[in-house]
Amino acid sequence: MTVARAETWVVVAAFNEGNVIREVVGEVARAGWSIVVVDDGSRDNTAKLAAQPGVMVLRHPINRGQGAALQTGIEYALRRGARSIVTFDADGQHHAPDIESLVAALATADIALGSRFLGKEIEGASSRRVALLKTATLVSNGLSGMKLSDAHCGFRAFRASSAPQLKITQDRMAHASELLRKIGKSGLRVTEVPVTVRYTEHSISKGQGGFQAVRILFDYFFRS
Repeated sequence: MTVARAETWVVVAAFNEGNVIREVVGEVARAGWSIVVVDDGSRDNTAKLAAQPGVMVLRHPINRGQGAALQTGIEYALRRGARSIVTFDADGQHHAPDIESLVAALATADIALGSRFLGKEIEGASSRRVALLKTATLVSNGLSGMKLSDAHCGFRAFRASSAPQLKITQDRMAHASELLRKIGKSGLRVTEVPVTVRYTEHSISKGQGGFQAVRILFDYFFRS
């Protein structure tokens, strides 16, 4: 499956990311990928700063949650004829050059999941955070029936044809576990791809630490 960059849409869900969003989406757009940012009811200037050449910005009038924002972006990308879709965090954690590796993996898979634990660097991660992430992965694998090295990396790519089986119904962070459960039951071909993740002062302040992965599991498997 060879997909041109214009046929790959990068979906970014953003909430109060005014400090970093311009740089994050600018890096993706300059690389030639189609990109849609869904401003999920931000109270700051996220939408204004995201609006750059080559970037489509959609807005939720109220904060609905990351899952809902991603689904809005995915549906927009499908309407625009996307052949592959990438989900990419708005807080600067993800490394735009890794998009190419994820999309290339779709040549032999339906879904490519980014992994922080397959040889690339986890920048700014404490040993405690790494331990929590790995523990959450073990628990998630037990609950979902999958055998992944990294269960809750939000950096992933999938063929547009797989989108109906992966429709997100969990509006908030539990969507990450929902996707894994749907992937596990779908019969779709799945591969993992090494990606770089950068934990910065900003991303940690947004709650993107190891405990977040544990909370995602709890919210989905015990509250949904």
